[in-house]
Amino acid sequence: MRERFASTASRLLDDDPRLAVVLAEIGKDGFADAGRTHPDRVINVGIREQLLVGVGGGLALTGMRPIVHTFASFLVERAFEQVKLDFGHQGVGGVLVSAAGSYDWPAGGFTHMAPGDVALMDTLDGWTVHVPGHPDEAEALLRDAAAAGDDSVYVRLSAHANAAPRDVAPGRFLTVREGRDGVVVAVGPMLDGVLAAVEGLDVTVLYATTVRPFDGARATGRHRRGRRRYGRRPYGRRTRRAVPRGHVDGGRERRPRRRSAPGARARHRPA
Repeated sequence: MRERFASTASRLLDDDPRLAVVLAEIGKDGFADAGRTHPDRVINVGIREQLLVGVGGGLALTGMRPIVHTFASFLVERAFEQVKLDFGHQGVGGVLVSAAGSYDWPAGGFTHMAPGDVALMDTLDGWTVHVPGHPDEAEALLRDAAAAGDDSVYVRLSAHANAAPRDVAPGRFLTVREGRDGVVVAVGPMLDGVLAAVEGLDVTVLYATTVRPFDGARATGRHRRGRRRYGRRPYGRRTRRAVPRGHVDGGRERRPRRRSAPGARARHRPA
């Protein structure tokens, strides 16, 4: 997905003079050609993640559309205050594109792990969060984010991918299969594993590549047919708190329902 991101963003720079790419060393090789073509719009600030986000916010203040990229642990967790202030407090938008979320690079140690990035982004107002499950989906969602006016968008790339892309639409869940006994929501690269796990079970599988806003209407409509709802996602399970019960259920509590939302757990034991 990272390779597709670099090639897609480079082409977008050719097409839209309002776009700029901001890097912090990570990913710079993928933008070598674009940097020579657009030296004023491919900016590498060095290993300074807070500055990375600050520059993105500053570009947005001038009317540019920044695409800001580094590992999720640095982009969201290390520079979270800058995301909150330089974008949110200043009322500007941009596209944050992360890589290596959760445990994609375990050799990097706990400093390079970010199972809580989506949960953190969900504490900020006005952000859209995309979690593609295939490079083709990543390209489509990135193009949509780049063209989204002044909206704030977080695109979470992964080293893992489903075997084939799906025809996804930003902001909407895709019904992959229908069933009567429950609903499973598979997020991004978890889809293939979910389909293998529910083989032989009479359940509906919804595929989510946009988790914020949450497609509550589709989840609720499918859930009426079954008594259980499950979610499987490649990031921290604490994000379940970001989906209010009334929002998902549409305010209807007429039938007993069970919900489960397993996700990646943050576990760190010092050596």
